[in-house]
Amino acid sequence: MMKNPNPAELLEPILKKDSRYTADAYIFVRDALDHTVRQLEGSRHVSGQELLDGIRKYALGEYGPVTKRVLSEWGITECLDFGHIVFNLVNAGLLGKTDKDSLDDFTDGYTFHEAFVEPFRPTEPVTCDYSVSPE
Repeated sequence: MMKNPNPAELLEPILKKDSRYTADAYIFVRDALDHTVRQLEGSRHVSGQELLDGIRKYALGEYGPVTKRVLSEWGITECLDFGHIVFNLVNAGLLGKTDKDSLDDFTDGYTFHEAFVEPFRPTEPVTCDYSVSPE
């Protein structure tokens, strides 16, 4: 009986060709894609822009205020990195694509600051009252 390869075995050839991203980065993008597909009406192909939005939502839900740091530790610092990961998976036969899909789909996304830092900034100015009230 043939055993199913584990993610590390599947990713090994990709990681040897392109060492910019960790295995965790690839696993995260795959998980975010699955999450994005589950959020759609019916099963269908996901565009690059839809995937970027899904990745943003999934990342915020998984990592909250430390999302930007976690992604950076995996080698991901901009939306185009998600595109490189997706197309590395496509080229390895681990994801499919249509003729309309392009790396350019990932160039006009969001800045990581606006996507992963701004949601956690206070909307009201924080003030502190240091006065001591008499007892």
